[in-house]
Amino acid sequence: MPFAVDLFYSYRSPYSYLALPKTLELTKSHDVTINLRAVYPIAVRIPGFFKTANPQFAPYVMRDSRRVAEHAGIPLHWPRPDPVVQDMTTFEVAAEQPRIRRITRLCAHAQLEGRAFDFTLAVTPVIWDGSVDGWNTGDHLANAANKAGFDLAAMDAAIEAEPDRYEKIIKDNEASHAASGHWGVPTFVFEGEPFFGQDRIDLLVWRMTSKGLAARTAASR
Repeated sequence: MPFAVDLFYSYRSPYSYLALPKTLELTKSHDVTINLRAVYPIAVRIPGFFKTANPQFAPYVMRDSRRVAEHAGIPLHWPRPDPVVQDMTTFEVAAEQPRIRRITRLCAHAQLEGRAFDFTLAVTPVIWDGSVDGWNTGDHLANAANKAGFDLAAMDAAIEAEPDRYEKIIKDNEASHAASGHWGVPTFVFEGEPFFGQDRIDLLVWRMTSKGLAARTAASR
């Protein structure tokens, strides 16, 4: 049986995005299933978070994520527009959040199909790699999703018909995330043990290896 890892993921987190290539490589090099579970960003999930956080928090994340991306050779540009409607001068978060709610609910839809990781691999670069302005407009997301076998229009229609169904999936993800012992993203959870950050994947592999995980042979890749 493959080893299973829950990955708690936010579409506004640069570190979540930066974790994807190495996570994908892990699934290719080892018999590991990634159960990606989208949660809302901390700005939405924890009201007032940025009001009480150190004011250096956000500028440091932006600076650090850029150098992590540069070091790893991963294209990164802060999304245009920001997935979260927030005044970054006052840190005020708007009550209405159409962009982050849509993309997170779409992932919840893909989660129902057992393909949230595939969906996220397909659409996240459109948001984060700097190749497009207005990632949420036109057919940018639809084209990216279609390449991975998703019909975005059908997904949007299903969500519009039953929004509470997808909100419940997200809330369940957030409850499991909190129960894992960490609040940040990306958080990988294996057998109840959390590994926070894109820089903890090697430690995650080490733990799974200690439990019997073996690398795939060249023939099985």
